[in-house]
Amino acid sequence: MTSGGTPSHNGATALDPERLAANLGQFPRIAADRPDLKQASVAICVETSAGGETLVITRRARGLRNHAGQWALPGGRRDAGETAEQAAIRELREETGIDVRASAVLGLLDDYVTRSGYVITPVVIWAGPADSEPAGAPDEVARIFRVPLADLDVPPEFLKIPEADGPVIRLPLFERHVHAPTAAIIYQFCQVGLHGAAQRVAHFEAPVRLWR
Repeated sequence: MTSGGTPSHNGATALDPERLAANLGQFPRIAADRPDLKQASVAICVETSAGGETLVITRRARGLRNHAGQWALPGGRRDAGETAEQAAIRELREETGIDVRASAVLGLLDDYVTRSGYVITPVVIWAGPADSEPAGAPDEVARIFRVPLADLDVPPEFLKIPEADGPVIRLPLFERHVHAPTAAIIYQFCQVGLHGAAQRVAHFEAPVRLWR
């Protein structure tokens, strides 16, 4: 995605926080009322650079007990008394070193309920210029990437599996694939935030190997 309002290769125009906030504000978000599950937040962190807008994506550390080595958005379980927004800002700082104020939050997307027992609330954050190299917690994050939004705003792939009624969603990234919940959340962000389309993703599945 290029800057200055010039169309990118996928037909989208450069993003700005006002348009993004407006699209999020018009979206009728669905919250999951599941107090029996673990509550978590992820940060959809948009940064800007000379080449356009990017999204912060991490590669989880290999030594983690669950989902080691996977692509992920910065995030994790909420502490007692935290709001979804506060948890996303804290996790973003802890995992990447990117520190933003509460005013950087532009809105929320649909809650995504995982088969592993979490309710994930995606929090959209406009971090502004990427003026320093991110550096997070090595015990949680193996590497941090700034991925151009144009590379993520692409048609997802859908696979049918016998274990589920809904399709498995995946997005291409660095000659590999991102799966749900990360792929589902990124897809909804692109559709809602960039294009103003009310796309639901709760029915999209992850591969069975990621259900635990």
